[in-house]
Amino acid sequence: MPQTVPTGWTQTTNALTRTIQRADFVEALALVVEIGRLAEAANHHPDIDIRYRTVHLSLSTHSAGSQVTDKDFALAQKINDLSEAAIRLTCDELHRRFKA
Repeated sequence: MPQTVPTGWTQTTNALTRTIQRADFVEALALVVEIGRLAEAANHHPDIDIRYRTVHLSLSTHSAGSQVTDKDFALAQKINDLSEAAIRLTCDELHRRFKA
């Protein structure tokens, strides 16, 4: 059964992709840290490219020949469901650490 592509994502033949803009570099890093937590918990890791405040994500299952699988749809939805409060806490912690 075909999966519905989560809001904000685009499906190509071999990946789900999304680009997310944040207010600044530290917010982009905070987002990436929170995505990293989800990826580690799922043992499924996206390709991530960060350019200042822009985060480019690409999900595909390498063990399935770099095709889109249920794992990709599930992680994309979890990324969409990330709490702004969690990202804000991580951002605040990064600001504290960078000032130290």
